[in-house]
Amino acid sequence: MKKYFTGFVILSFFLFQNIQAQVTGGDNVFEFLNLSPSARVTALGGNLITVRDDDVTLAFANPSLLNPSMNGQISFGNNFYLADINHGYVSYGHYAKKWDLTWHGGIQYITYGDFQATDEIGNITGQFNAGEYAFTVGAGKELYERLSVGANMKFITSSFESYNSTGITADLAAIFHDTASQVNVTLVMKNIGTQLSSYTDGNSEPVPFEMQLGISKRLKHLPFRFSVIYRYLDKWNILYDDPNSEEDIFFFGDDPNASDNNFMDNFSRHFIVNGEFLFGRKDNFRVRIGYNHLNRKELAVRNLRSLAGFSFGVGMKINRFRIDFGQGITHLGSGQTHLSISTNFKEFMK
Repeated sequence: MKKYFTGFVILSFFLFQNIQAQVTGGDNVFEFLNLSPSARVTALGGNLITVRDDDVTLAFANPSLLNPSMNGQISFGNNFYLADINHGYVSYGHYAKKWDLTWHGGIQYITYGDFQATDEIGNITGQFNAGEYAFTVGAGKELYERLSVGANMKFITSSFESYNSTGITADLAAIFHDTASQVNVTLVMKNIGTQLSSYTDGNSEPVPFEMQLGISKRLKHLPFRFSVIYRYLDKWNILYDDPNSEEDIFFFGDDPNASDNNFMDNFSRHFIVNGEFLFGRKDNFRVRIGYNHLNRKELAVRNLRSLAGFSFGVGMKINRFRIDFGQGITHLGSGQTHLSISTNFKEFMK
């Protein structure tokens, strides 16, 4: 079974080698698709594609994580983002025994608030709002004892005053899960798609395609699970080319004259590292921490120390409900506060 997963990784890499994933803001439409779907994911650095449990929100980024334990699971989360921006995700999972498939559906939204409309000389003429939505449906299936695959389809609508756009994307994923050694290895291809209609005629823009590779391991003698995710597998150079700045070396060093400066900095920006402490019966209390080096380098203020790029959170199950809190430190001036609540309809039917 390992050979099937290895073959899938190699084939996917060559198929999408020529697709150029842009990283810096403003190069893609529908960038909100990369935002975290839950407080749990926010607390773990904004990415969790390697854990296979009953959390149906994880299927938004990796549909191969869909499994029968998600049957009847419903989740809602809202991220109190920067300024007055609100972002959230609502999802539901269902297991179809007849086809041995687990399905899920969800709605992701982001609202940017209300704005004043003015004419060319600044006179206020009214108000308008802006928002984007993604309607997701997907399915996952266990092909072999340790290999599962999945796919998502997302229909996207975006509106900024009188400018509107629609699009469609797909996610393809596979995961190798070894329950004996508590190791998962996964490959995800996100946002394969295109605009169906553009904001202005004749100006089609790319969607934020990305390939990710991840691994997770739950320790045998400690209630802790860590994950390492490598982003932008299809694109090596993700540095922001700013001629007025000098990049620091790996993580916290500061030697702009080092010959391997750019290589190590660029390499480390591909990684998200996170960990989750699992306490109590059925892991009902969880403490989480994550680190995203790309976010740290792009959002830290030069010459000022900060915790930009770090995130943390907790989760607990109270009666039939699981409540999660996640805090993402994005900048000295602000951050993300994410709250999620989930339950399973089957628990109310017992």
